[in-house]
Amino acid sequence: MGMVKTHEIVLKCSACKKSYVCEDLLTLVPHRSRFGYDIIVYIGKSIFLKSRNEREVREELEAKGVKISVSEIAYLARKFIVYLAIAHRESSEKLRDYMNSSGGYILHLDATCEGDSPHLMTGLDEISEFVLENIKIPSEKGDKIVPFLQNIKQSYGIPRALVHDMGKGILFAVTQVFPDTPDFICHFHFLRDIGKDLYEKENDIIRNRLRKNAIQAVLRKRLTNFKKGIEKDPDSIIQLAHLLKEGEGDKNPVKPAPEVFLYILILWALEGKKQGRGYGFPFDRPYLTFYRRLESIYSIIRQMRQSTDRRKADENKLYTQIFKNLSPVMHDSKLKEAASLMQEKCRVFDKLRGSMRIALPSGKLGLNDQGTGESIKTIESRVKIFYEWLCNYDKKSKEDYRKMIQQIDKYWEKLFADPIKVKTLDGEISILPQRTNNILEQFFRDLKRSHCKKTGFASINKTLKAMLADTPLVKNLDNQNYMNILLKDKANLEERFAEIDSTMVREELMKREQASQKIAPEIVKLIKEPQFPKAFAALFMV
Repeated sequence: MGMVKTHEIVLKCSACKKSYVCEDLLTLVPHRSRFGYDIIVYIGKSIFLKSRNEREVREELEAKGVKISVSEIAYLARKFIVYLAIAHRESSEKLRDYMNSSGGYILHLDATCEGDSPHLMTGLDEISEFVLENIKIPSEKGDKIVPFLQNIKQSYGIPRALVHDMGKGILFAVTQVFPDTPDFICHFHFLRDIGKDLYEKENDIIRNRLRKNAIQAVLRKRLTNFKKGIEKDPDSIIQLAHLLKEGEGDKNPVKPAPEVFLYILILWALEGKKQGRGYGFPFDRPYLTFYRRLESIYSIIRQMRQSTDRRKADENKLYTQIFKNLSPVMHDSKLKEAASLMQEKCRVFDKLRGSMRIALPSGKLGLNDQGTGESIKTIESRVKIFYEWLCNYDKKSKEDYRKMIQQIDKYWEKLFADPIKVKTLDGEISILPQRTNNILEQFFRDLKRSHCKKTGFASINKTLKAMLADTPLVKNLDNQNYMNILLKDKANLEERFAEIDSTMVREELMKREQASQKIAPEIVKLIKEPQFPKAFAALFMV
């Protein structure tokens, strides 16, 4: 890798006027390009597999003697995706043969979006874990999803089963394209949708009331002030932590300075927003946890203030200040009511999680949680017991749980079907496809994490708008079975990409970029004119 100067002699036939270029050079560099396949692949892997941003990649390449601009790196990264997408399409028949030899494929469908970004929908095979097809659509309406599923059907045949969430668009499209295929609702998605319906309203109230009181900002300011004093005596924290860890606090009571005491309490409260198990809402409830921890420290500080006779005035003043900071939150009736109601609903929801034995409150695997290995019949019988209990639970609150009951009724058959037996190259295996669709959840989580690492921003809205639809295909690059099929008899991606007509790549890249623009290119040029809008308005002032 580095800068190379070449001199190409192009021969032209005087009879037919056809030009003949150097074939050997085309195996290293695409036609009419300045950068070789090795640079394209290096950039693609750096950005999509190593989560590097364009500036980091430029610095790495410059260290290797390659001078390149940030904008060129961004362009070649998109070019990498187009090369990969074309190679993937050219390999579809071989991919289909491989999946058939493994007993067919189980199609998982999922989509992600943020704000007003388009929905990025992906289809993935559970058995091989190949990403098969991708599309960007404005919304998850059935008529937008049908062509996507038809492409999958044409390329890979009819799947053994389908797994997805409870979206109306997906449900409609599946019945249109795969009417006779076993269709399952992912247990994880089922629980997530039920939980959101059950207490998202209360969660929003808690979040908004906490923000209105600005308690987090107030406590962080207090934390900063206390930290300045603690930095003068860092051993105080270490000694306190040691005593608590060794369980010696009761035997040898230690009285830390009030700044240390309040610093730790506030830190503990703020950390409540990070105490989830990695499942996301509604399994993790950061705002409710934060509020409950505020209640705890409010109660502790109130007790501390009551023992004024044993404390110095300046010491008691610190407790009073924090007490006053917390009082508006503790006396917020709307916040208190929402927290109480949500707590009760969470108890019911967690009971259903326990019955389905997936995404449990005590779980530590987050989105890697595949659920316990119990038989589907055992899980079904346990959910039936929960269902009967819920139908008779608290008549006064029954309306709150009516939709939950209706959802269980509606999707029962799609939740508890018999396992599928699949004959693979390693022998026959039984698969419970409905247990989880987390394969795609994990991918979308990694996508957002990669974006945050590269940009420093949590929002992925702009990235989804700019992203080429086939970007999820990069997940396949870590799958050796997939790579064996994609590369054919070539040693690496560089050699494989060299087989692809570079003209087709340029045309497809241009077509995709134009399709992603909301404003037509002609209009974009027009509004950049110096005399716009006066010249434009003059056309209509005749």
